[in-house]
Amino acid sequence: MTTRLLRVRVQPRAARSEIIGWRADGTLSVRVAAPPVEGQANAAVAVLLAGALDLRPSAVRVERGARGRDKLVRVEGFTPEEIRRHLEGEGS
Repeated sequence: MTTRLLRVRVQPRAARSEIIGWRADGTLSVRVAAPPVEGQANAAVAVLLAGALDLRPSAVRVERGARGRDKLVRVEGFTPEEIRRHLEGEGS
């Protein structure tokens, strides 16, 4: 199974959860409605990305950065190119 680590910049407590798009440094920017309390924002990131990639939420996991906005997220089942292709239409 292919596994990819993805750099993600998260804005918690947003009006709605959405994928914003790719930053110049290759980091994916997302907004989540959940607050950064007791892992709620991290869980929301996993659900958002899993939904966009048609994966089960357990296939997406925050590996590093659980307490910050910059996270390293493990995505199972996709190559880097497949992730980018799936998410291109989700953000700007």
